[in-house]
Amino acid sequence: MSKSPDNAGRRGKQYASAAEALQGAIADGQTLAVGGFGLCGIPEALIAALRDTGAKDLTVISNNAGVDGFGLGQLLATRQIRKMISSYVGENKEFERQYLAGELELEFNPQGTLAERLRAGGAGIPAFFTATGYGTVVAEGKETREFDGKHYVMETALRADIALVKAWKADEAGNLVFRKTARNFNPACAMAGKLCIVEVEEVVPVGSIDPDQVHLPGIYVHRIVHNPHPEKRIEQRTVRQEAN
Repeated sequence: MSKSPDNAGRRGKQYASAAEALQGAIADGQTLAVGGFGLCGIPEALIAALRDTGAKDLTVISNNAGVDGFGLGQLLATRQIRKMISSYVGENKEFERQYLAGELELEFNPQGTLAERLRAGGAGIPAFFTATGYGTVVAEGKETREFDGKHYVMETALRADIALVKAWKADEAGNLVFRKTARNFNPACAMAGKLCIVEVEEVVPVGSIDPDQVHLPGIYVHRIVHNPHPEKRIEQRTVRQEAN
């Protein structure tokens, strides 16, 4: 796949639904980079549409694996994911069950290393050295090197066939603005994907976003889905105790 838009004849890059945006793009055995941090900033409509495609044997790169029954947890429940490349998976009991039973492959990454592997993939950098993980199981089987008396582990870049991304706002050219924590992994996932599909809450005309406020330029975005009312489920609801 190339970085050129593939939706000639449509209204720019905008698609009518998540299902339509995935049409012709999803296949068994693909690698997908899926944005989000916990349940914040996940492309929930695109994930649900991906579930409905029935695509299987997927490798998913994502900071976490959603929760049971929501986000990527839906794809675990339907056994569509073969392997996860993740940093944190502690909120999903089905993930735990599948992994401990040997039914799901897992490539664990320190959180910063995962972010940098995605960024490197989008920037065309094949590998890099980091001190994180040296001397631990993270470094097993990997090249290590010493620079200025300090030891480092070589990590390879991550690339994906498809990136599924959530942004707050897009213009019709695909320039994106993210909100707060949702910006943590989404831009890196978008850059690492050969084809990037983004779910947004607001679509505005070209020129409506100040260029200085663009977090990710539209050159990385191929397909846009407008989802103005996402569920935005809370991962861990915590309330204040009333005083006695």
